[in-house]
Amino acid sequence: MATRTAAPDDQPFDFNLDAVESEVELRPWRVHWHGRRWEFAHMQGLDVWPLMEAAEGGDIPAMTGIFRQALGDEAWAEFRKIKLPQYKLKALFDGYRRHSGLEPGESAASAS
Repeated sequence: MATRTAAPDDQPFDFNLDAVESEVELRPWRVHWHGRRWEFAHMQGLDVWPLMEAAEGGDIPAMTGIFRQALGDEAWAEFRKIKLPQYKLKALFDGYRRHSGLEPGESAASAS
């Protein structure tokens, strides 16, 4: 089997991922809940690797994985201390998805 080596960095490449920019403003989404302001990072700016791992568990783990990434670990821990009725979770996720410019059924890792 032949060993494959990478081309030196000064050689041409087929696609420059470093040059890709977001097509939307990645403005955070601010939510008032339980007397406090919560700031969620824009969904399209989240790191996809932990999101894909969370999605392997199904819809609920995917949703909570998105919220955890969007809030950050410290704020997520505080957010989790507050009881959250399921109907509010759905409204929160739907609003967050709309803010992020995603249609129902699209994920943060979607290509479109």
